[in-house]
This record gives sequence, C-alpha cells and structure tokens, in this order.
Amino acid sequence: MSEDDRAGPMQAGMAEPGESHSAEAPSLAHLKSATIREPGLDDRGSVFFAAIEMTRMPMILTDPRQPDNPIAFANRAFQDLTGYTQAELIGRNCRFLQGPETSRETVAELRQAVAERRAIATEILNYKRDGSPFWNGIFIGPVFDEAGEIVYFFASQLDVTRRRVSEQAYRQAQKMEAIGQLTAGLAHDFNNLLQVVTGNLELARGSVTSERAQRQLANAAGAAERGAKLTKQLLSFARKARLEPRPLNLNALVLAFAEVAESTLGRNVSVRLDLTPRLPAVTLDRTNLEMALLNVLINARDAMPAGGTVTISTAPVHLNGNGKARALPPGDYVALRVRDEGEGMPPGVAERATEPFFSTKGPGKGTGLGLAMAHGFVQQSRGRLEIETRPRSAEAEGGTTITMLFPAGHDASTEEEPAEPKAVLRRGDETVLVVEDSDDVRALAREYLESLGYGVLTARDGEEALEILGREARIDLLFSDIVMPGSVNGLVLAERAGRLRPDLPVLLTTGYNEDLVAQGPATPTMDVLGKPYRKAELADRIRSALDRGAKRMPAPGEPHHG
Repeated sequence: MSEDDRAGPMQAGMAEPGESHSAEAPSLAHLKSATIREPGLDDRGSVFFAAIEMTRMPMILTDPRQPDNPIAFANRAFQDLTGYTQAELIGRNCRFLQGPETSRETVAELRQAVAERRAIATEILNYKRDGSPFWNGIFIGPVFDEAGEIVYFFASQLDVTRRRVSEQAYRQAQKMEAIGQLTAGLAHDFNNLLQVVTGNLELARGSVTSERAQRQLANAAGAAERGAKLTKQLLSFARKARLEPRPLNLNALVLAFAEVAESTLGRNVSVRLDLTPRLPAVTLDRTNLEMALLNVLINARDAMPAGGTVTISTAPVHLNGNGKARALPPGDYVALRVRDEGEGMPPGVAERATEPFFSTKGPGKGTGLGLAMAHGFVQQSRGRLEIETRPRSAEAEGGTTITMLFPAGHDASTEEEPAEPKAVLRRGDETVLVVEDSDDVRALAREYLESLGYGVLTARDGEEALEILGREARIDLLFSDIVMPGSVNGLVLAERAGRLRPDLPVLLTTGYNEDLVAQGPATPTMDVLGKPYRKAELADRIRSALDRGAKRMPAPGEPHHG
C-alpha cells in the first residue's frame, strides 16, 4: 500500500497547520501530519470510511484530548490483526497490546513522539487476543484541526512477523557460520597439540614401570582423551567432523542404546521407548549419532531435576510441499525424537539452544556444546534438528521435544556389528614418506612408524615432499597432513604424487575436516585418518593403505564418507 493510501480519511487537507501547498509543487507533508475540517467520527457514510473499512491495512485513530489517549476508531483489518472486537478496543490505550517481550525502549520512543505531537515509524512486538506475539510495523502521525489543535493520532499497522523471523534466521545463520569457521580452525590447531600430548603419553607409558608414574600418566591421558572428545564436539557443531556413515536401523540402535541411557540418566528418570516398526534404513555415522542422542538425553535429564519420564521415539516422515519450510528437500525421512517432562524453555532460550557454549546450567554442569554438537551432526548428515518446547505454567504442563530428521533409505536394514579391535599391532617393512609441518607431530609419527618396522622419510611441506618423490624410488606410501602452509597442501600433494606415481597409495591425516577433501581432487587411493590418532590406529590404517595399494576406492567427499 502506498503512503497516500495510509493517510485514509484525512486526505482533504494534508498541510502542516498554517502551511499551504500549490498543485504545481506536491508536498510530502502528509507523511508527518494531516489537517481536517470536521473532527467528528459520527458521519461514517462517506466513501473514505468505506475504503478504510474495506482495506486490508489495519488502521486506528486515538483521541489525545481524552485521558490516556484511548482508541477512538479501529477498522476491521485491525480487528482481524489483533483478534479483538470493536467493543473491546474502543476506549483503551494501545499499551494493552504489549507483553513481556515488548521492547521498553521502543515503547519509550512511541510515548515521546506522542508527547511531542510528531510522527514516528517503527516496529514493535505486540500480542494478539489469544496471547500469540506478532511484529507490528507501525506508522503514527498527528491529525490537527484548522485551528492547529491536535484532535487525533492516526496509526497504520502492518504485520511484519514473517520478515522479522526471516531476517533473524538469516542473522543467526551468519553468526553460527562465523562461529563454526572459527571453531573449526581452533579445533585443527588443538588436535595437533593433542596429537603430540597423547602420542608422547602413550610412548611414556610403555617405558615406565613405576606404578605411581603409570597412574599419573593414565590421569594425563584421560584428560587428553576428554580434550579430544571436546574437540570432536566442536567439529560436529561446525559441521566439520569426519563422518564414516553406514546403513543403520534406528530402532536397533535405540534398543541397544537404551541400557546406556538408563544408566546415564539415573534412578529418578525413567526411559520409555515408542518405536515404529519396519522403519527404512538411514545412512549415518553411528558414533556421532550415539553422541548426539546421549547429549540430548542428558539435557532432558537436567530439565527434570525432580525426575520424570524421557520418551525416545522413532517414526517415518514424508515431506512434500512442506519440505521447503523446513529447509529440506521433499522425500522420505526418519524422525528420532526425545521428549521430556521438564520445565520447558522460554522463547529466548530456545532460539539460542544450539549455540556453542550457551547454557542455562550452573557452573561446572555442562560445556554448552551438547545441542550444538547434535545440531551440527544432524545438518552434516543432510538432516534437520527441531526444538518444540512449552514452558511449564499453572494452566499447562511443560516439556521439550528434540526431533532429529534424517534422510531415509529405500530398504529396512540390519546393522552390522562393529568388528572387534585388533589386539596385535599390524607391522611392515615398507618405506613411508611422512609429510607434516609440525615438528613435534612429525617426530611422533616417525617414532610410531619406526617402532612398527617401517622405513621412514620425512618432509616439512608439500614442496619438499615433491622433491623427495622425484629422487627416491623406494617410497611405498605417502602419509601427509592436509592443512599445510604454502601452495602445496596435502590435497595438491596427493594429486601431483598421483601423476608422478599412479600406483602410490596415499593416506592423509587432518585435525580439521573432509570438506577440504571434498573441494579438492578426487584422488582414487585417498584415505583420511583423523587427529589425534593412537599408535594402533596408525598401524592399522598404514597397513590397510599399503595392502590396498592403488585399488579404486571412494574419495573423501563422495557419499561413502558422507
């Protein structure tokens, strides 16, 4: 609607009191105030009143000559907007539309403009008759009589809730993306440090016989493990975790996880399962899924300090036209839900619940990464995490439901049991070229590999590695970090090494993410080992890469890796 339309029945005289404007020079003064000859509202048979009643633009008039500046007229669109009838509106000051989340600063600005008899345009959070909030884009302007006395304030309204919500979601997405990039970068550096700490602790424990020293080293190793777990949560939030998805049956996973859940939640919390049979398969990383589910369950427990019931449920979900509203493509999904009977969350808390380090728990009762990690993992798995919450009140029970939606496969699946870890370290006598810019990590990798029987050559960066590859014929495997300074990072190095020696297997390592791999060349023999890694993990992956040789395998970034 144009600004001329907003002026409504006051178009007869639009100039400021005492001003006049010729037809040759159109004025915009009607944007600020209006002047009328007949201030009464009794004659409502004019075409202007008919237009005001029929327009979709909510409009009201208030009477500043009466105490408290009450509403004197409200058109039907305003009644539709707020849910109040004409009889419920007339005679009341507009402040009754305000509520607990209404900005006090905006209210003060409106009051000052009214007191100064000047126009104002702003947006304010108001509440409808049923208690639901809405963002109101409002323009208020004074209406004078011919003597220059104020007789009304005119206000046009516009429900701008959808735009405000979209803008808020966009800003939140930008903020989370920025935090994610920072988090992932820090996690990469932290993982390099953890690699040095955990690796040297492992070596020290193998050469120390004192029981006290072993206990101290075990404590240090435990702290390093917790640091590694924290880093994985940070990377999961940032959607930078390295996933190894495989077909899973959610029902089987939940049943197997129920015992862990019951022991974690304690005696005061009972676990109820509501599993829909014959679910389609989902292709997910089991370890990250279990971690996400555990974090959500711990939040549910903490929301019920006096105890209660947590319900874990599964169900198929089909999205068609409503998929776009949930930022998901149409198709079939499987929902994993956790519902608690807790206090619920206020809207402001629910909006920030997936932010890293945001927590309403007391000091020492959480890192604030639980829901952030779950949210990041679900997004990285091409799904969506949704929060439905209702704060407890005298009229209604409270509680929160966390829903994780995952793309469904075509067939039901029976999950393969994970293989038992190998008790014997896999050894070899081949030559491995280790490329790592961190001196400490490079030295640790060399010590690991030499203790396993391998010959080791080392390079500080990609350029040096290419020189060694050009002159050394006895290299059987390239083991390189992905993130390195200079123009030749691990991905470029793997590509150039493949051109030099097409049969050379490559094993990459990173404390960051496979997104880097997805953007790089799809080297057929490429595989990735995450940091921090243990000696046994390195031994297994080195041996597997050598045995596999140049056999074609999915490159990181392809569906095999998620």
